[in-house]
Amino acid sequence: MLKFKSLQRKLFALLLAPVALFLVGVGGYGYVFMRDSLLQEWQEIAVLRMERAAHQVDMRLQTPKQWLEAFANAYNNATRRWVLEQLRNLPGVKKVTVAWEKAGPGPREEADAPPGITGISPVTYLYEAGKDAFVLQGNLLGIGGKVLGRIEVTIAYDYLMKDILTSGWMQTQMACLVSPEGQFLAHSHPAMKGRHCLGEGGDPLELAMLEAMKERPYATIVGKGYTPDEVIGFYRLHSAPWSIMLHAQGSRIMAPILRFRVYYLGGAVLCLLVILLLIRLGTGHLVSSIREISQKAAQVARGEYGEPLPVKSRDEIGLLTQSFNEMVAGLQEKDLISNTFGRYVDREIARELLSRPEAARLGGQKREVVILFSDIRGFTPLAENLTPEAIIHLVNRHFSRMIEVISKHRGIIVDFLGDAILAFFDPLDGPLDPLVSKAVNCAWEMQEAVAAENAGDPEAPQLLMGIGLHAGEVVVGNIGSEYRAKYGIIGAAVNLTHRIQGQARGGEVMVSDAVFRRLGEGVKVDRSLEARLKGIQEPVTLYVISKDG
Repeated sequence: MLKFKSLQRKLFALLLAPVALFLVGVGGYGYVFMRDSLLQEWQEIAVLRMERAAHQVDMRLQTPKQWLEAFANAYNNATRRWVLEQLRNLPGVKKVTVAWEKAGPGPREEADAPPGITGISPVTYLYEAGKDAFVLQGNLLGIGGKVLGRIEVTIAYDYLMKDILTSGWMQTQMACLVSPEGQFLAHSHPAMKGRHCLGEGGDPLELAMLEAMKERPYATIVGKGYTPDEVIGFYRLHSAPWSIMLHAQGSRIMAPILRFRVYYLGGAVLCLLVILLLIRLGTGHLVSSIREISQKAAQVARGEYGEPLPVKSRDEIGLLTQSFNEMVAGLQEKDLISNTFGRYVDREIARELLSRPEAARLGGQKREVVILFSDIRGFTPLAENLTPEAIIHLVNRHFSRMIEVISKHRGIIVDFLGDAILAFFDPLDGPLDPLVSKAVNCAWEMQEAVAAENAGDPEAPQLLMGIGLHAGEVVVGNIGSEYRAKYGIIGAAVNLTHRIQGQARGGEVMVSDAVFRRLGEGVKVDRSLEARLKGIQEPVTLYVISKDG
């Protein structure tokens, strides 16, 4: 796969290459289509024009034949003399001879026909290769078809071939008169001198023409190649056993499309140059902006957020810059939230806390909160019988569900202590009583979630969790140093909550008297006790509560 070091090079390659391929494809298809259309058109026109040329030759042959018939059908010798004189004066006629069979003593003049002449036989053509003329010969017949004599007219080939090129098809470079055997009888071009027979040099085009002449009265044959070197056509005469054959250069026939090819190539090159210029002009600002964003992204990757990038346009690049600035602002906020609260505090709660001045600096503020402490009962002996992978999977699954429940009730998770969770519910500037009910509901739902985990996978180790709740005054804020700090709580109330949790059995929610007094209806006390807790001088009244009903 190609790799590019700059956007401009990539655009040059990815845009110019398809455009160039498209232009080549369209040009190639157009050339082939136009070439075939042009050749087909010329082939159709060629047949019509060769037919006209052949008709012209037929007419020139027909005239002397008519005079021969007139000679045979004349009423007297005077008329025959006049016919012979007219025949000798015809264009192209080189010689006229009449020979009579001897019918008696003494010589007989040409025009003096013996008595009883009734007509003339069909005219035959006498020709030889290399001669400049041919002979029309007819037998003069008497009663019963008896041959009384014969008449011969010698006609020059030049007369037949005169003006053939102007009567043939356009772009024709030479014309030939060819016998059925393929012999060249006459031609109109010096290049044909020394040629005797069609296809004698093994030219496949001429050999194909020779075969076509045996089977069809006319045809056109095109040479091979995208631009054929030569095109040949022939048309058979009606008056003689010959064919008119015309040669044309393919380049002359294809001249319009060859000119079009040059113009098209020039236009394609110009189009590509314009695209290059537009890419360079149009992507300069784009590349500069992307490079600026890339450099800024490298700074952000090092943790250097700096000032936002200026938005210089309203197009997609401007939108990208604006989105990048918003992304960086989000990353700053996310880093601040992560550094301050970890990953386990609802983002909306974190934003609300960050809006308070004490959340952004070390230290804190004293206020009453509701503290929740949970712990899995008997986890240490349970873990001794499991592999490390199984222990991690079990704890992660448990914590994932607990995090979801605590976040749902807008609790703030301070830390995970082994298999225990420390969280609190902060009223901020509001009353504490509503948060007490929210914390209790959260604890009940956590127990329900553990029960659902156990029921969902009976073969997995069954977990039992004890939860302790207490409401008291603590210091809330950033705890640690300027290098590493975390938003949390400290104070005696935290230690007391830990001790309360230690008194709860698996599956119980145990609350302090401070919590119980703030609860309204809807709870049921399963049991209560007076407990002496470590670090507490006076006995503490504790309650195990559950939902009423």
